[in-house]
Amino acid sequence: AAAVAAELAADRIVAWFQGRSEYGPRALGRRSLLAHPGRPGNTERLNAVKGREQFRPIAPMVLADRAHEIFTRGPMASPYMLFVHDVRPEWRDRIPAVVHVDGTARIQTVDRTRDPLLARLLTEFDARTGVPVVVNTSLNTAGRPMVDDPRDALECFGSAPVDVLVLGPYLIRRSGVFAS
Repeated sequence: AAAVAAELAADRIVAWFQGRSEYGPRALGRRSLLAHPGRPGNTERLNAVKGREQFRPIAPMVLADRAHEIFTRGPMASPYMLFVHDVRPEWRDRIPAVVHVDGTARIQTVDRTRDPLLARLLTEFDARTGVPVVVNTSLNTAGRPMVDDPRDALECFGSAPVDVLVLGPYLIRRSGVFAS
């Protein structure tokens, strides 16, 4: 968690592959692309990695017990990214990569007990940056399904401009320049 937080704080895009595969339309912290939410250009960077339209939004992941500090309106528990919340005005400029044009965000809350590794990642990132939020979008690229197994993760890492792959306990950094 600490090593990944350091990569994110350095504005690197991280392919995150942990545990059992997810089921459903959204990344929920098992198969994710992660990035720093304080960099407005990260929306475009992630959409370029995924090969999708630039207007497509990306989501903030936040500890459940910190969500009320950053977001308002609606139920704060949102582990499945089902609810859209207003981003408090004082946070909009601090996490621009995840704020929709109307000042909202579709959040994912992380419970410390249910997802201890994600919780540690968010805590470590906050300690480094003062931002308790990380960008989260699904780990896949255009025309491809969600990454499901380690072979898929390695293939995605080898073919997409992602800086770091976290595969279980292993952190793999790209050496040299991305070759297309």
